[in-house]
Amino acid sequence: MPMTSLPPPTFPPSFGPAQIRFGLGPIKRLLARLGDPQERYRTVLVAGTNGKGSVSAMLAEILKQGGVRAGLYTSPHLIDFRERIRVGGRPISRAQARTLIREVRAALTEEVTYFEFLTALAFTHFAREAVPWAVLEVGMGGRLDATNVVRPAVSIISNISLEHRDYLGRSLRDIAREKAGIVKTGGVCLTAATQAAVRDTLAETCRRRRVRLLRLGGEIRIRRHDDGSFSYFGVKTVLRHLHLALAGRHQQANAALAVGAAEILSERGVPLDEAAIRRGLLNVRWEGRLETLRERPRVVVDGAHNPAGMAALVRSLRTEFSYARLILILGVLKDKDYARMIRQAASLDATIIATRPRNERGLPAAHLAAAAARWHSRVEAVEEPREALRRALLIAGPRDLVCVAGSLYLIGEIKACFGRVSL
Repeated sequence: MPMTSLPPPTFPPSFGPAQIRFGLGPIKRLLARLGDPQERYRTVLVAGTNGKGSVSAMLAEILKQGGVRAGLYTSPHLIDFRERIRVGGRPISRAQARTLIREVRAALTEEVTYFEFLTALAFTHFAREAVPWAVLEVGMGGRLDATNVVRPAVSIISNISLEHRDYLGRSLRDIAREKAGIVKTGGVCLTAATQAAVRDTLAETCRRRRVRLLRLGGEIRIRRHDDGSFSYFGVKTVLRHLHLALAGRHQQANAALAVGAAEILSERGVPLDEAAIRRGLLNVRWEGRLETLRERPRVVVDGAHNPAGMAALVRSLRTEFSYARLILILGVLKDKDYARMIRQAASLDATIIATRPRNERGLPAAHLAAAAARWHSRVEAVEEPREALRRALLIAGPRDLVCVAGSLYLIGEIKACFGRVSL
C-alpha cells in the first residue's frame, strides 16, 4: 500500500512549493535567527546538471560504512519530503519534522520559498543530531542556491549541460560560472565535466580562489571492466575492481567523484579506508535511478528529466537490459527540452505512452504525444500516470520491459503505486 505522506509545511500565499528565487539574503537571515546551525559541522557541497544526487548518496553511504554519522540533504523528494533529510541513512522522523517545522516557522520574519524553508529545517536537524559532516546537494545552479551558505571542504560539480537557461545563463560558460560559485577558498573541487568551456571556467575559478581542482579523466581516472566493475586511479589511491550497486555504467563516473571526495576526506583525518569505500558502493541505494520495481514484466523507473539524463538512459536500455519489447512511459515538465529527449529515444524500438506528472509545470500528455509521433509510430496519450501504468501493464508480456522515465515527480507517483519508498 502506498505510504501516507506527511504534509509539507505551508507558506505565505506569495510563495508556493514551485517558487524559484535566487539570492542568499533570506536564507542567511533565517539561519541566523536559528543560531546558524550550518556552522556546527563540516560539509561537502554537490552541484551539477545530472548525477549530483547519486554522488551525494554514494558519499553519504561511504561515510556511513566508515563509521561516520553524516547528514544527507537532497532534492527533490519522490513521495515524502522527509526523504530529503537523512542522518546516518535514516530519514528525519515524523515527530522531529513536526517539531522543526514549528520552530522554523516561528523564526520567520519574512517570506521564504519552500526550498529555503526545507534547507533551514535540514541544517537545523543536522546540528541537533550533532553530525560531524553533512553532504548537501545543491537545488539549482550554485552561486545563489540556498545551500551555498556553507564553506565546504569539498565542492563537487558532477557535470554541466544547457539547462535552466532562463535562470543560470544562455551559454555553458555562463552556467559553469554559476555552478562554480560553490567553490570556496581552502577547499578542493572535483568535477567530471568534459567540455572545454566548462573546464576552463572551473580552472579559472579554482586558480583565483586557490583551490585544488581534480578532474575525472585528468587527475582522477577510471577503467571499466567487462564484468561490470571499474578501477579507480586517484591522486594517491588506486582501488581495483570496485563494484557498484546502482545500475547504469554512467554511475561509475559519479562513483569516481564520490570516491575522490572520500580520498580527500581521508587525507583530512576522516576514517575512510578501502573497505569503507567498497562497502559504501556496494550498499548505496538511490531511488528512482534505473530502479526495478517489479519483475515479469520488469518495471524500471528512471529520473531522466533532461536530454543528458535521457541520453544516459537510452545507452543503458540499449546495452544493459534485455527484453522482448520496450514500453516507455514518459512524462516531463513543460520547461524541459522534451523535443530533444523524444528524438534521443527514437533509436529505441519502443511503444511510447505519454503522460503528465502531477505538477503545475507538467506537460499535458497530448502535447508530448504529438511531439513523439514525429519520431515514433506507436504512441499513446494517457493523462493520469496511474492509468498510464495500468495501460502499460495491460499490453506488456512477461518478457517485456516497462520503463517509466522523465520528471522525478512522475517517478514518485509511479513508486507510490507500488508502495515503494525507503522511509
